[in-house]
Amino acid sequence: MKPKKIVTIGGGTGSFVLLSGLKKYPVDISAIVSMADDGGSAGVLRDELGVLPPGDVRQCLVALSESSEKMRELMNYRFEDGRLQGQSFGNMLVSALEKICGGMASGLEEAAKILKVYGRVLPVTEDDMRLVIELENGHVLYGEDQLDSNQELRQQGIMLKKIALQSRVRANSQAIDALKGADVIILGPGDQFGSLIPNLLVKEIAQTIKTAKAQVVYVANLTNKKGLTTGWTACEYVASLEKYIGKGRIDVVIWNTRRIPKALIEKYEEQEGDHAIVEAGDEQTKTYKLCKADVANVREVIRRKGDAIASTRSFIRHDSDKLARAIMFVLDFNENRKIIREIV
Repeated sequence: MKPKKIVTIGGGTGSFVLLSGLKKYPVDISAIVSMADDGGSAGVLRDELGVLPPGDVRQCLVALSESSEKMRELMNYRFEDGRLQGQSFGNMLVSALEKICGGMASGLEEAAKILKVYGRVLPVTEDDMRLVIELENGHVLYGEDQLDSNQELRQQGIMLKKIALQSRVRANSQAIDALKGADVIILGPGDQFGSLIPNLLVKEIAQTIKTAKAQVVYVANLTNKKGLTTGWTACEYVASLEKYIGKGRIDVVIWNTRRIPKALIEKYEEQEGDHAIVEAGDEQTKTYKLCKADVANVREVIRRKGDAIASTRSFIRHDSDKLARAIMFVLDFNENRKIIREIV
């Protein structure tokens, strides 16, 4: 049998965790990554060099790399002092390759060769992608970084009302082709408004998912974010995504059953407020199949020195291997059902 073609959609740590597990299986992987990031060291390179944000694609490259541990460590290395303090070596390499090769997509192809990447990493667009964020009180914010740094959202808990692009951008044709040929499209895990929805704001991407033959799987987040998804259940995350790709388009939701240690929950709620853990929601109204599985990593995450936005990174995360196993179970289950139907 030909390897299943899996297309992931997201960015940041969520995609890193997902891809790190999936690459251990005989599947054909294409990772579509948001280009909306404008915070931290990636934002500095974007503003000073006029490049696309390299941070999320760098994490995907590292996740899929089959190079030595030292090479992967080098790609994640952050300078701890001097004028380069907080800057990632991997981000600078990706930005340099974009300049040399004349575009992010071409630069990533070269980076994939250097790092011996298993699969493909595809920017959702090569245009200048910037977010516009409207709050419930009518205030308008500009830039993805505001989702983590704006005081009204993060401290006062004023809810986000609407998110859009400053200007329309064109989808990367390679991303469109990957979606059209996919057997499975995986949304998440990741920041709902910072990593997932920005990809769906590219109209051609959302439309292609809507009409693609692929099964769509959503990996439900483990935790909510204050002001953005306060108190949301998995059902609400799905409804939010299906505003862009069509109601009922998500076929399967993978939801964590592992109990999170109380101490970790309390620590997280200091930052994100009450009801931080994502519950399954009203199963009577759902239009998708719910796959319940232990997919959480209960070990506390170690922060990297020099990480300028370490305080915004979640320390309750999915487990790469457990999540990949759950996804492969969904794939095998569907394949077996198909075979049984053909035999009968």
